[in-house]
Amino acid sequence: MKKFENVSANSNHPNWEKMIFRKNKLYDRNNDIRDDFQRDYTRIIHCNAFKRLKHKTQVFFSPENDHICTRSEHVTSVESISYTIAKYLGLNTELTKAISVSHDIGHSPFGHEGEKVLSKISTRDLGKPFWHEKNGLDFVEKIELLEDNQKHKQNLNLTYAVRDGIISHCGEINENCLKPRTEYIDLDTYISPNQYAPYTWEACVVKVSDKISYLCRDIEDAITLAILDEHITELFSLINITSPNEPINNTNIINNLIYDLCENSSPEKGLCFSEKALTLMDKIKEYNYKNIYGCKRILPSVRYFNIVLNEIYELLKSTYDGNKTLENLCNLKSIYPKLMTTFINFINDYYNFGNRNNNKNEVLFSLDNELDFYQSIIYFISGMTDSFAIDVYHEIIHF
Repeated sequence: MKKFENVSANSNHPNWEKMIFRKNKLYDRNNDIRDDFQRDYTRIIHCNAFKRLKHKTQVFFSPENDHICTRSEHVTSVESISYTIAKYLGLNTELTKAISVSHDIGHSPFGHEGEKVLSKISTRDLGKPFWHEKNGLDFVEKIELLEDNQKHKQNLNLTYAVRDGIISHCGEINENCLKPRTEYIDLDTYISPNQYAPYTWEACVVKVSDKISYLCRDIEDAITLAILDEHITELFSLINITSPNEPINNTNIINNLIYDLCENSSPEKGLCFSEKALTLMDKIKEYNYKNIYGCKRILPSVRYFNIVLNEIYELLKSTYDGNKTLENLCNLKSIYPKLMTTFINFINDYYNFGNRNNNKNEVLFSLDNELDFYQSIIYFISGMTDSFAIDVYHEIIHF
């Protein structure tokens, strides 16, 4: 217990000042009792991108069952798992909380399938893929705005340790014994998921917790939705259940994996599972990809996501005409009031036009640059909830 206390992210750590570095100074309060990471946590949960997670797909689209996991529930699960691990190992739980609630803030509507659609669009029109870890960093650094105590809109301006945790969190990991990197790097140098190890032990914990969470919860949801009925015997064998009367739930699996990780990890070895637990996780992942993520019942919704997101993107893209773009958007408000009004309001905060008197964030885009406009559309769509994307799609197709 507390094996990692000496390497925890706290004021005694040699990299502490780098961990709490912010690009700009936050406004002061005389009565603020929070530390840096607690302040990050509350800034995240008050921003709009976090609020929208409750209406974004985790795996299963628009389930009628209220107990099926959404993106919001997933980040709460990751927060819980990472808190348990960090507390037991002696790491900074305030940092794991802040990274956990923000780690998926860059996810598009419709989960990973929506991410694939936006990545195809971005690769085609911008020459670079869209991936939610990088989009999450962009959102907290550039897109999401909060009013300060003078009613000025400012970027979230989070600490380096939290921003690093967001872009470094990729849960698609196969390596065992995860350790933080020693280099303090410019996070803009990231060009692909999982390119670098996280900078802190706490971010490593969140990275592992993300994988534990989604592998286990997806099984429970799939059972609830009767997706695994034909493959339940295989599941029994996989997790060593000998009788259908034995419980299959994510809490049992998660608890065993957490215990195994805590028992086998050390600062010298890294965050490690036993070979038995690691093999089990790999088999669960293989099982999930074959029987859940590749399930035929999911395919119609995947085709639907592709149509919805492409139609929204292409309509907005068609309005670009240099300095006449804003006029074109305004002219379409009577036909597509919800889409055009919200998009104009969105870009008004970032372009070189509009009323920016109460906005302290930097100008991100210029209408002189067509690629800027395409990028702003992708940011806009990526921030949508599933339901809002569908609403504006219906607005496009209905006369």
